[in-house]
Amino acid sequence: MSQPDFTVDIYQNEYLPEGGQDVNAVVTVTTAGTVSQAPTAGTDSAEIIIIDCSGSMGAPRTKIAEARAATAAAVDVIRDGVAFAVIAGTHLATPIYPPDGSLAVAGPQTREQAKRAVAGLQPSGGTAIGQWLRLAYQMFSSHPAQLRHAILLTDGKDEHETAEDLDSALRLCEGAFSCDCRGVGTDWVVSELRRVSTALLGSVDIVPDPAGLAADFSAMMTAAMGKQVADVALRVWTPQHASIQFVKQVAPAVEDLIGRRTQSGPQAADYPTGAWGTGESRDYHLCVRVTPGAVGQEMLAARVSLVTAAPSGPEVLAQGLVRAIWTDDEALSTRINKHVAHYTGQAELAQVIQEGLEARKQGDEETATAKLGRAVALAQQSGNEDTAKLLAKVVDVVDAATGTVQLKKKVEEADEMALDTRSTKTVRTRK
Repeated sequence: MSQPDFTVDIYQNEYLPEGGQDVNAVVTVTTAGTVSQAPTAGTDSAEIIIIDCSGSMGAPRTKIAEARAATAAAVDVIRDGVAFAVIAGTHLATPIYPPDGSLAVAGPQTREQAKRAVAGLQPSGGTAIGQWLRLAYQMFSSHPAQLRHAILLTDGKDEHETAEDLDSALRLCEGAFSCDCRGVGTDWVVSELRRVSTALLGSVDIVPDPAGLAADFSAMMTAAMGKQVADVALRVWTPQHASIQFVKQVAPAVEDLIGRRTQSGPQAADYPTGAWGTGESRDYHLCVRVTPGAVGQEMLAARVSLVTAAPSGPEVLAQGLVRAIWTDDEALSTRINKHVAHYTGQAELAQVIQEGLEARKQGDEETATAKLGRAVALAQQSGNEDTAKLLAKVVDVVDAATGTVQLKKKVEEADEMALDTRSTKTVRTRK
């Protein structure tokens, strides 16, 4: 498969007032190029589908039936030559296909064998997501694939292990593979699956009706099949006496990357962005604190590079520069770059939704109303129509512009969970 071309664009107001020290910039990373139609070699990609088979998946029976159908649909999307496996998750983790815990190479015969094995899945036992991830780690580790991706489905709480067990499993798996998580129904915990998806650079979403699983699984696997470059990092170099305040992915979803920092040089650090395919675009917001300069002075505040591992060492895929210029012209220094302003609002939107829903859960109606009202106003200002629609299922909007709302007396649990799960999804800056 040919590697896509990466470009880096920097959006910022480089002018700081006298004494100013915080430099904000939005970094847009885009890939272009042609996807080769040749099958991926088995050494390049590996996929594992992890299906919750605990007892609750049998109530109603349609849940396990739709999970089996969704897994079969995902298997059908796996390209010839890609290594793959299926795990059944209960309070234990069991390799379903291949049953010996290895990875099979996708082809007409192995896909059919996998679907026959999946058709026999029956619900029983409990839920221990950390166990499932540990088995996936072992299976991925036995194979030389560079692009390693898992899909994880659950319908319940992680009840048969401790929170420390799950955290330990996530530390083991971090950097080894990415994982897209889905919760079916309304008995699972958003914060638990978000912990998994955040640590493993994947997505998290709710599928309220099991009938929607097959289409969702097919879409996730199709996206995974389009990935071509593994383990791309955002490398940020800063000058002496400068410090990174934060690095966040802000589109297509808000993800704080500062806790994922690894030192890559005396004044440089890497922040993981995961795998990339052709035609992708993501935005990152970074803030660098520098030593203030004299009026008229210009400095390089940060050099942002995209790097990936190569046999000869890290390969730089693209690069952009963040600048700082001190000025006494108030018109220049107070101008806020529209990209920076937009994503500052989007990050706040995600935060106030989660805080508002938590306050509502705790019975603090005053805080919930204020937070969710602020969310309504931010969603309208930024044109985030999807989030606005989700908010309208939780609050009655009196005036969107001012964020005047009233809490709905009765809210469907699936609607509340959908708002929480999708609170981090953002919209791009308006043209």
